[in-house]
Amino acid sequence: MIQKDGSFGDWVASHANRNPHRIALSYNDRRWTFAQLDVEVSRLARQLATHGIRAGDRVATLLHNGPIAAMMPHALLRLSATLVPLNTRLSKAEVAWQTGDARPRVVIAEKRTGHLAPDAIDVDELIARTERDVALKRSHSSEHVAAIIYTSGTTGKPKGAMLSVANFWWSAFGSALNLGVADNDRWIACLPLFHVGGLSIVFRSAIYGTCAVVHDGFEPSRMNADIDRGATLISVVSVMLERILDDRNGRPFPATLRCALLGGGPASTSLLQRCTKARVPVAQTYGLTETCSQVATLAPGDAEKKSGSSGKPLHPNEIRIDSDKSGEGEILVRGPVVMSGYLDRPDATARALDGGWLHTGDIGRIDEDGYLYVLDRRDDLIISGGENVYPAEVESALLAHPAVAEAGVIGIDDVTWGQAVVAIVRLSEMTDTSELEAHCRTQLAGYKIPREFRIVKDPLPRTASGKIRRSALRDLVRMR
Repeated sequence: MIQKDGSFGDWVASHANRNPHRIALSYNDRRWTFAQLDVEVSRLARQLATHGIRAGDRVATLLHNGPIAAMMPHALLRLSATLVPLNTRLSKAEVAWQTGDARPRVVIAEKRTGHLAPDAIDVDELIARTERDVALKRSHSSEHVAAIIYTSGTTGKPKGAMLSVANFWWSAFGSALNLGVADNDRWIACLPLFHVGGLSIVFRSAIYGTCAVVHDGFEPSRMNADIDRGATLISVVSVMLERILDDRNGRPFPATLRCALLGGGPASTSLLQRCTKARVPVAQTYGLTETCSQVATLAPGDAEKKSGSSGKPLHPNEIRIDSDKSGEGEILVRGPVVMSGYLDRPDATARALDGGWLHTGDIGRIDEDGYLYVLDRRDDLIISGGENVYPAEVESALLAHPAVAEAGVIGIDDVTWGQAVVAIVRLSEMTDTSELEAHCRTQLAGYKIPREFRIVKDPLPRTASGKIRRSALRDLVRMR
């Protein structure tokens, strides 16, 4: 699909020509073949054109998962415009800040999100519009910015990562070499399409000529139903996979499920053990918004011998560790999946891409066989008594206790130790903090054991990608 001039032929149009009757998109009980999707994408592009959208424009969306959200990226490509998918969970003030930063020509919302952007175009009005007769692009420059996705902003203001057509193509290419591609692949997209993990499935499926199964939210029973109906791939975070296993209640998974990609941060040992017992073909993956989702993924065949690893970098990307004497340090990434930069942030871009490597801010190590192990975010590192404590490691130990449903770990200022380790825990059954402390002593070095346990009733705050919002945990601790 790479043309002589280095551009990419339109992926949906290409498969509409080659495999017109193959299912391209599934949503609830509706199906679209590639031929039908091609027609719908062109119609949506021409409806967007009636609002003056043209080459170089940005279009922000406040859409929950659904057919229009899945078609929008392809429609905007045909206008040489750029998608700016906004998190539907943002506050009105946060939406105002991001739209002010991105300066889109229009914002498109739905009835559930219209209150977040008073000047937004209602999506139902958009698709009711008469189409404008404009020429649509059937090839796309590799450097064209297909999407600007704002980072989760767990520290400081979010930044808009600019992801090109080539970024999405190389991401799909590397994943295909690792996992393979089958004509009957059906990849469930239950992650939000405003998140790079969800949006990449839409692009990846179009590139491969396979089916994207879009869910309008995460519901364990629906996930299991689609898995039983032949879904071959799922992308989830740890808490989702836990709930899928709980809902399945010991029922065997069908052989058609060939991989569950697990992202959103290091997985607990207890979850990986559950997956092994349930024979879930799980593959841990490491990626960022700035790398167009996956940059390293563990091959399914390595799951048992390299438990806890995120695998090796997907071809042709490179990963190295800016390490200290311990071999642990910041994870650096180089390759064609890395963003071109942050929108209108030259200083932040220069810092992030210093020396031609993306400085991820994540801490990890690479073992003697070249496998990556992600330890934690550098910003989340706790230094207690001069010792490094990675919150994810403590959380993993806590989650191995049968009474712990969720665990979040932070560091708070401490006069004696510099920082003290604090655990915020939601229980699934009754136990006391002394039992949790005793359990941790069997799993962790003494300096890593939480000095305080806070038991909460509500689910822990998380980002849309499923990561624990440690800044919110710090606020929670301060309020008590």
